[in-house]
Amino acid sequence: MQKAKEWGFKISEHSKICKSIDQVFSFLEKWNVKRHELAFDTDGVVIKVNSYAQQEDLGYTAKSPRWAIAYKFKAESVSTELISISYQVGRTGAITPVANLSPVQLAGTTVKRATLHNADQIAKLDLRIGDHVFVEKGGEIIPKITSVDLSKRSDSSKPVVYIHTCPECGTHLKRSEGEALHYCPNTSGCPPQIKGRIEHFISRRAMNIDSLGEGKVEILFENERIKSPADLYKLNYHSLIKLEKIIEPEDGGKVKKISLQDKSVQKILNGIEASKTVPFERVLYAIGIRFVGETVAKKLALHFKSIDALKKASVEELIEVEEIGERIAQSVVEFFGDKVNLRIIHDLEAAGLQLKLSESSIPKTLSAKLEGQTFVVSGVFSNFSREDLKMLIEQHGGKNQSGVSAKTNFLLAGDEAGPSKLEKAKKLNVRILSEKEFEEMIK
Repeated sequence: MQKAKEWGFKISEHSKICKSIDQVFSFLEKWNVKRHELAFDTDGVVIKVNSYAQQEDLGYTAKSPRWAIAYKFKAESVSTELISISYQVGRTGAITPVANLSPVQLAGTTVKRATLHNADQIAKLDLRIGDHVFVEKGGEIIPKITSVDLSKRSDSSKPVVYIHTCPECGTHLKRSEGEALHYCPNTSGCPPQIKGRIEHFISRRAMNIDSLGEGKVEILFENERIKSPADLYKLNYHSLIKLEKIIEPEDGGKVKKISLQDKSVQKILNGIEASKTVPFERVLYAIGIRFVGETVAKKLALHFKSIDALKKASVEELIEVEEIGERIAQSVVEFFGDKVNLRIIHDLEAAGLQLKLSESSIPKTLSAKLEGQTFVVSGVFSNFSREDLKMLIEQHGGKNQSGVSAKTNFLLAGDEAGPSKLEKAKKLNVRILSEKEFEEMIK
């Protein structure tokens, strides 16, 4: 950071290396007060591990590093009236309650709505329509209700009763044991779920059909051109040209009409055609199996290599895959047990999508020397990165695990290997290998 500053980059003057957690808290307390003196707005402090070796060991999730965290200062809070509660349906069928509020100024914006998360949160707050509630912005961005001003509560008010049926299709809601959310099980007939799955399917990190978007999906759905992601590949010029959607503004302004014209139609069709080259792991993520994000989709694609093999997998076979737990395995089995989903997969296959792992994505087999052996890789190494070592293990027939267990045969430990992994390996009599010993094994 300091070298970058010397080179002329704009670097914060206020960053500091802390040697203990007490120093971190002292820094946070200082800036909780002094932030109001800065020439810019700030909502918190980013705390990072300063060692690159430790950063590599801690790694990343699909979306963020495990070696950095944002500490948020206590947000500004205001009081306003709870007018009503509406319920939104997500692409997975999850129901999210939303508080409709009397408009109020908060942290520079007018707030009219706030998320209530789930039924448990409503019960915890003991919310009642007409209550005066305290609202703040989580992370200075998303409004949320934190408490109720009981001094202003009416004696005639009654606790909010959570809905029992889907607000969009009327299906009776379900809530599984141990889950916070209610779900609409009508996956193939509930409009927001259908549109949500198509919007996920075309998104940048999935099929990346950038010529489509939420608005155009709405037009296609309302004109009954699509009811599933597979229907996108049945579209043609004549089924799209001049399709219309009427938009009525909430504020009562002038009614607008959107129509698909020649240029837009050609872009949509070109984008759909181009998506047929998207690799299998991204197609698997795009079809929207619950709990299967980008990272899990890659693991499953690499292990099973085709949608046909994945369709036949049992819960036990799925759990054998690195980082796949029972919840994910059960979800995958349930997905492929649904005839509607199988029909969509069949139609996607017929359309020419990549439902097998390409040769370039399959690790080249070098030998079977490590067949039947399971490894955990931890630490920093001299000759290889950890990802290179994991690939070598697979190329020689071995399997990778994320954590040490009774099924682990070897812990491949470099410098700064995780102390907990080393301790567990010794406790379970798992052999600890050095980088040199591993190289000898695969020679």
